[in-house]
Amino acid sequence: MFNRILSILVVVGLPLSVIGSLMHWNALLLFAIYCLTIIGLASFMGRATESLAIVAGPRIGGLLNATFGNAVELIISIFALKAGLISVVLASLTGSVIGNLLLVAGLSFFVGGLKYKRQKFNEYDARHNSGLLMFAVIVAFVIPEVFAQTMNDTDTLTLSIGISIIMIGLYLAALFFKLVTHRGVYQKKEEQIEEHESPEWSGKIATIILFLATIAVAYVSENLVHTFETVAHELGWSELFIGVIVVAIVGNAAEHASAIIMAYKNKMDVAVEIAIGSTLQIAMFVAPLLVLISLLFSEKMPLVFTLPELIAMATGVLLMIVISNDGDTNWFEGATLLAAYVIMGIGFYLL
Repeated sequence: MFNRILSILVVVGLPLSVIGSLMHWNALLLFAIYCLTIIGLASFMGRATESLAIVAGPRIGGLLNATFGNAVELIISIFALKAGLISVVLASLTGSVIGNLLLVAGLSFFVGGLKYKRQKFNEYDARHNSGLLMFAVIVAFVIPEVFAQTMNDTDTLTLSIGISIIMIGLYLAALFFKLVTHRGVYQKKEEQIEEHESPEWSGKIATIILFLATIAVAYVSENLVHTFETVAHELGWSELFIGVIVVAIVGNAAEHASAIIMAYKNKMDVAVEIAIGSTLQIAMFVAPLLVLISLLFSEKMPLVFTLPELIAMATGVLLMIVISNDGDTNWFEGATLLAAYVIMGIGFYLL
């Protein structure tokens, strides 16, 4: 039923997106159409990725889901960079970090916890990811902000480029560590028994759907970016709120749905890998990559966030580490993460 509704969003939304952009419909109407269409397309990307990942195990499955889920936001951010909307891009990165850690993980823990009293996942992976989260947000994001206070713009950008290259290198090393040199080393015996599951689509069909959905998302995303300024003016929203809440939720719709479904099926290793793995990919790969891509445009993007953005991300990381390090969760822990996200959302709205 849920997939049918999302399919209708694509079938109806995609033609309306093309017609509306050509006929210059009202910006608010187009904004709503574009967002709903991207959510529908993201669901197709999530389902295609899940089909490709069924035989690959929870780690690679979660990585694939996070990668193609983040592809939507990366595409939106590149067009926003091209339009010079640096603050929207930084805000959307913030929104992705707190959205994945608090909203996606929170909903997964909550929904799964309503069905199961306790849900377990690999605590070794959780602890490994905790260290990377601390590095990515507390170290790599805070350091540029601190040093930027006494630097000029050129030096700040140079520092951001250096940090970005290091972060991408460490992220690739982390993948090599988890998927090659230490694959299965910290795996529990009960996790080695894999449940047989049939993919929704064959590998060939899933690949074609993934390719076509990505192209469609790129087209709709470029048009979506052009509505931001009008929407902000008409609704009284700040670019910060649009980036942190709206763009982040729309851009990560695929993995939002996938993580919750996995938690409901009691596949918590996959759900946690999607939520935390996606956060790490945003912080250690997507954000640095956008800094490097911005060098191609007239306005360059340093890796310098505002104080509210930094505090929100650091708080989300610390809360997630405390809750997830024991490899055990329940609905109340999910509710705690969701409450933190709502509090931050209200704060960003009122800024």
